[in-house]
Amino acid sequence: MTEENMARQEAEETREEKPEVQAAQIDLDELRRKFDTEANTRFLEGWQALLVTALAVGLSVFHIYTSGFGLLLAIKQRAVHLAVVLVLVFLLYPPKKKNIKSGIPWYDFVLAGVVAYVVLYHVIYFDSIIMRAGLPTRMDLIAGFLGIVLLLEATRRVSNPILPCIAIFFLFYCYAGRHFPAMFAHRGFNFTRIINHMYMGTEGIFGIPLGVSATFVFMFILFGSFLEQTGMGRFIIDLSMALAGWSTGGPAKVAVLSSGLMGSISGSSVANVCTTGMFTIPLMKSVGYKPYFAGAVEAVASTGGQIMPPVMGAAAFIMAEFLGVPYLHVAAAAIVPALLYYFAVIVQVHLEATRLGLKGLPREKLPKILPLLKTRGHLLVPLAGIIYFLLAGYTPLKAAYYGILLTVAVSFLNKQTRMTLPKLKEALESGAKGALGVACACATVGIIVGTATLTGLGLRIASAIIALSGGILLFSLLLTMVACILLGAGLPTTANFIVTSTMAAPALLQLGVAPMAAYMFVLYFGIAADLSPPVALAAYAGAGIAGDDPMKTGGTAIKLALAGFLIPYIYVFNPMLVLVNFQPVPFILSIATALLGVFLLGMGSIGFYKTKMAAWQRALAIGGALTLLVPGLVSDTIGLAVLISMHLLQTVKARKATAAETS
Repeated sequence: MTEENMARQEAEETREEKPEVQAAQIDLDELRRKFDTEANTRFLEGWQALLVTALAVGLSVFHIYTSGFGLLLAIKQRAVHLAVVLVLVFLLYPPKKKNIKSGIPWYDFVLAGVVAYVVLYHVIYFDSIIMRAGLPTRMDLIAGFLGIVLLLEATRRVSNPILPCIAIFFLFYCYAGRHFPAMFAHRGFNFTRIINHMYMGTEGIFGIPLGVSATFVFMFILFGSFLEQTGMGRFIIDLSMALAGWSTGGPAKVAVLSSGLMGSISGSSVANVCTTGMFTIPLMKSVGYKPYFAGAVEAVASTGGQIMPPVMGAAAFIMAEFLGVPYLHVAAAAIVPALLYYFAVIVQVHLEATRLGLKGLPREKLPKILPLLKTRGHLLVPLAGIIYFLLAGYTPLKAAYYGILLTVAVSFLNKQTRMTLPKLKEALESGAKGALGVACACATVGIIVGTATLTGLGLRIASAIIALSGGILLFSLLLTMVACILLGAGLPTTANFIVTSTMAAPALLQLGVAPMAAYMFVLYFGIAADLSPPVALAAYAGAGIAGDDPMKTGGTAIKLALAGFLIPYIYVFNPMLVLVNFQPVPFILSIATALLGVFLLGMGSIGFYKTKMAAWQRALAIGGALTLLVPGLVSDTIGLAVLISMHLLQTVKARKATAAETS
């Protein structure tokens, strides 16, 4: 039996097993609660549910109003934002996850009241705090202490204990710095100085990360919530089906396209898997993909959405603030890396489908593009509007504000997409709830950023990385990558990015890496942690829908995302791909060789091109891919030679197999 026939038999066996998991058989809410800690909220009824709804809607209305008619002073804007966020966390999230079916106990009402007062303390006593800056009173210190403790508890509830524990360690480092090894030692600070630095100004909790959460991030999350209520998710899936459902392995390509598009506006890997995966994973399994492969494809595609312009994930807005550049520059710089990432996934999906002999879906069963665009194409107008507003020079805040207004306006062009009052209320409420985890993470990470500014820790860690790597850039990149992935095992993407960009990125900058490439490197590997076992949340969510082994799904996801792990190295060594020192002709050549390299890498990863590849061919293909991904005439020539050789070898082998089969 030929290798192709064996692959086809494998596909047929998969079809015969019929392990499909129908969407109706899966409790989507339970799945999200299992893998997305931010979904573990209480089930509320009656007046308690009305209270939470009123607070959430009020928070969204506050942000829409201030975005359209002018922000408050920085610390007031951040304080109001954080106060309502923390109140909602204490009302929605129980101390222990097993208590989600109980109502709100009295002590959480007390904690919500206390946290509202100590955070709004900055608004209530704003003038007097300004007048005595640097000389905190006893009440200032009490409010600061309670604020820090309650923030850490809220962050623990909405995510997990890892980030609060890291923040506590950094607070301890501020106090006991003289007892640390010489490389990291400092003179140490007393409680008064620490609380004053972390809570009473804009260097710690109320610093840049929370400022971004209180402006850009919240509004873009709200924008995504409004789009969701118009039926944008279903439209994206149908559009992807029309574009790619007919091709070889079409359902998997539909998963890649739809999840990438959804991810670009949702910014959450797990939520994206649960949204589009409920449709795409059973569809992939129905045409012959193994369950673990289907779950992995969805996880990889959903995770990549966080680096897909125009919206990207929340961390991209933080990056723009850290770099001091317009958000549009970050979105533009991310275009080529994101396309390379998705091209790599599409290549591997196509080769796997070819290996298994999987066909696309019949065209007559797929949506038609023109009728689809005619009935729901207006839903693309808000996305186009966001891009236009950014290009026209509007701030991201204004762009998101007008994007929301545009979403509501165009929704009335079709009865099915119309934003009714219940949908409007749901959009405002779900948008606010979706921002709670990001806001808590940004505020808590402010403690870590504050530690770096108070003690100079960032420069010390940068020196340590350079010393450990011997000043060799490649080794520094490897150390930074490992740090990002390890931190990502317990931190949300936004928190991971802020920590690593504060601690590790300075080392890359000292070694001459372009700032945009350095921060983008950190962002990519922070996101990659969602795919990396043992805490591969996106992959595990995909496995939950697919009904297969989570570790096997996570391992397959890493293989599919292999190009995603290499792309950051490409633009560090060739920063033109992130638009640094842009020149048209070299830029086009860089993209061309990168695409060929990614194609060769996918070939080696799957182990199939026109027929099955021998082990030495796979190794040669991966080696050739690496040479194409490194800029330079010699390396590109070697890579092209390998690519041509692989094509010729595979063509000859495939012809021999066909001849043997027909004889």
